[in-house]
This record gives sequence, structure tokens and C-alpha cells, in this order.
Amino acid sequence: QVQLVESGGGLVQPGGSLRLSCAASGNIDSINPMGWYRQAPGKERELVASITNIGGTNYADTAKGRFTISRDNAKNTVYLQMNSLKSEDTAVYYCNAWTWAGLVARNYWGKGTLVTVSS
Repeated sequence: QVQLVESGGGLVQPGGSLRLSCAASGNIDSINPMGWYRQAPGKERELVASITNIGGTNYADTAKGRFTISRDNAKNTVYLQMNSLKSEDTAVYYCNAWTWAGLVARNYWGKGTLVTVSS
């Protein structure tokens, strides 16, 4: 089992920045990869960015150049630095993690943190 707890959401003006954090606990040694998804009102949940246990990253086109995903393995935490925020970035942001036991994969989600971009 893995537990994921997000933090760092809030209200920010357009053009501003936020840093989201996701702290993982439990069977963390088997986690790979971790990522951030978001779900805006009336829309499907979508991938924002992901990072592997060796630091490989993947970004949605909407996040490239503005968002940076990183991880601190010592703290079992993944971060999402979001710059140049736009109103369309408003969404609940969810932390996600995959774990592996041999060929068996399990997927875990945090409860989400709300990001509101508005003036």
C-alpha cells in the first residue's frame, strides 16, 4: 500500500507561480513512476507530468515550458513547480503513483489539491 498526500494548492493570479508537493509513504520502494494529473470542472482527468525513479520526465504539451516536475528521494516527495499560470490551469491536481510487484502493477491516487488561477 502507498499513501499520497498533496499540498500547496491555492488561489493565484494569472502569471503567478505555485509549487505543489506530494509526499509518499508506505511501500515506496516499488513506486515507479509518480506523476501529477489534473481535472478541471466538466473535463476528464488528464496527465500533467510524470517522473520515473531515475529522473526521466514526461510533460503534457500544456505544461511544457511552464511546469517542472522533480523528486526528492530522501523525502519521498515529488514536486510540481508551476510558473506563468493561466486561468485554464484551474483544476484539482492529483498525485499519482504506480507500484510494481513482479509484473503486477497497482495505481494509487492522492485526494487532490485545488489550484485556482484568477484575478
